[in-house]
Amino acid sequence: MAEFLYSLDVSLFRFFNETISNSVSDKFFPFVTDVKNWHIAYIIVWFIVFFKGGKAGKITAVTALFLIAVSDQISSTFIKNIVGRIRPCTALEKVNILAGCTGSFSFPSSHAVNNFAIAVYFSVFFPKFRNLLFVIASVVAFSRIYCGVHYPSDVAGGAIIGAAIGYLFAIITKILSSKIKLLNIQE
Repeated sequence: MAEFLYSLDVSLFRFFNETISNSVSDKFFPFVTDVKNWHIAYIIVWFIVFFKGGKAGKITAVTALFLIAVSDQISSTFIKNIVGRIRPCTALEKVNILAGCTGSFSFPSSHAVNNFAIAVYFSVFFPKFRNLLFVIASVVAFSRIYCGVHYPSDVAGGAIIGAAIGYLFAIITKILSSKIKLLNIQE
């Protein structure tokens, strides 16, 4: 069964990384996958949430900083080292590598973990932005496969882990804020 799942993962990886490869996507997805290209957007959104979101915005903006730190460490430091999965750009031949193939482990995709953690967390407090948040998280996560640095299961696993962490942070934020009367959020 494990061999079948791995072969399915490789087949899907090859489809997304090679078969659908084209010159437009070969420029778009490396741009999307590079977190440095998102810094200004992240900062602007953070300030908008903090200054325009009322009390809820201030609390969620500050808590989001802790959320990213926690989700990134759980993914990059803890889970990746336990699983120890080699990246497809290292393990497979003839990979269309469009982003840096680092020596770090592959499962889970930290891009997927972090983006889905934020998407779930903010969608709990700001549901009208849910679709946009999930589209952005999905495009960033998909870019990791397209660029040749993660298997589809790394991204899917990262999305699930990130969503769980984001939801847990939302629950904790609601509980703590109701106890200290910071947010007026009803279940």
